[in-house]
Amino acid sequence: MSDRRYDIRMLCAELVEVSWKTKTGRVRRETASLDDISESGACVQLDQAVPEGARITVELANREFTGNVRYCVDREAGYYVGVEFDPDCHWDPAEFEPGHMLDPRTVAGAPRKQQ
Repeated sequence: MSDRRYDIRMLCAELVEVSWKTKTGRVRRETASLDDISESGACVQLDQAVPEGARITVELANREFTGNVRYCVDREAGYYVGVEFDPDCHWDPAEFEPGHMLDPRTVAGAPRKQQ
């Protein structure tokens, strides 16, 4: 899977609520772990799969971020669900900073973005 996101992903750890409609139209609501976030999207970890293309809402600090599921990967720790936020829905760290947030560019040995 290639990374098509053009903005920096901030690694983080935060419990969030997510909701989506199943193929039968039933609304599912689950607690998820926010794995990373960027201006245009996020990755959340869930105990169950969410279909690619599904409309999904991620609730962070009393704010809803809506978008589409771009991928859902089954890993040992659960399902990693990539969410692309809607064009009019962007995360701004000045409004909300998840707990345990880490900019991977600050880690020793991390490749630096060329100017």
